[in-house]
Amino acid sequence: MTVVTAADFAEELKALDATLRNIESVLDLDKLRRHQVQLEEAASAPDLWDDQARAQQVTSQLSYANGEIARLEGLRQRLDDAHVLLELAEAEGDPSAFAEVGTEVIGLRKAIDELEVRTLLSGEYDSREALVAIRAGAGGVDAADFAEMLLRMYLRWAERHGYQTEVYDTSYAEEAGLKSATFAVKAPYAYGTLSVESGTHRLVRISPFDNQGRRQTSFAGVEVLPVVEQTDHIDIPENEIRVDVYRSSGPGGQSVNTTDSAVRITHVPTGIVVTCQNEKSQLQNKASALRVLQARLLERKRQEEQAKMEGLKTDAAGSWGDQMRSYVLHPYQMVKDLRTEEETGNPSSVFDGEIDDFIEAGIRWRKQRELADEAA
Repeated sequence: MTVVTAADFAEELKALDATLRNIESVLDLDKLRRHQVQLEEAASAPDLWDDQARAQQVTSQLSYANGEIARLEGLRQRLDDAHVLLELAEAEGDPSAFAEVGTEVIGLRKAIDELEVRTLLSGEYDSREALVAIRAGAGGVDAADFAEMLLRMYLRWAERHGYQTEVYDTSYAEEAGLKSATFAVKAPYAYGTLSVESGTHRLVRISPFDNQGRRQTSFAGVEVLPVVEQTDHIDIPENEIRVDVYRSSGPGGQSVNTTDSAVRITHVPTGIVVTCQNEKSQLQNKASALRVLQARLLERKRQEEQAKMEGLKTDAAGSWGDQMRSYVLHPYQMVKDLRTEEETGNPSSVFDGEIDDFIEAGIRWRKQRELADEAA
């Protein structure tokens, strides 16, 4: 049995201190504080809510800045307190105090490792908000049910982090679940964080929809796009789109599914189709659908530019492989990422939004691939 000494703890705390200083430097804590002050001034303007879109952007960014600063300052305080606790434990020779230091070191290491992942998000669009689209794949009603489980998983993940979300479209399947859903995660770096979730997800379980209780394998696809900003210059001429209106389907109330408020926009040159039906107003749905269309066109443009640079054929799915994560509920319980080998034996916690370990492993995996590609 290895005995951990005070010198070992001191060395570990020194290493954690160096890592945290590097994170503070990369994330530029001073700049973040200045930005916080600017956002507070903007948020206190009496005419802020005259422009609701702008107001939501300001409040979202301020909430994010407050959270990031509190997180950094909290870790710095915990690290300083751990140093003091170690000195007291050494002076008093108290075994229980040493045990407390050990517990705190483990907690600090995990928290600092999680924060370090943020420094790996340096892509062109990584700092953007995210649009997430989920589609049921092969597997019939089980696949539709799985798509709804994934929607809840990501919304719960966002809720756990205090990130605002907005569901733009939910297309319900006939028997159960969803054919597709599109929603936004309105937090800085949501795209960079969630982009590693793109790909095909697989579920293996005893089907609750099979009266013979047979095991069923079903699939769902997840697509993550960066939200378009005004500087992106994604112009869509009116003569290139076809707009259809129809009555919303699925659960609703008041005027949501009693008027022709749902909107379907087809981009004629590319064949891209987007829908939005979750707002009461046809104009609101059209505006949301246009934002989703712009995001898809931006992603298409990015992929084409990347493919041109690499001399490769554009294949969004191929960059992740056909399957990126398996959720097995029978004959054993396990969720495993097929790229990173990250796994857990607690699928229920994963479906309840506890996916940070998978996301962090995915971000590190992607960075390693990027570095390997650069070296090659």
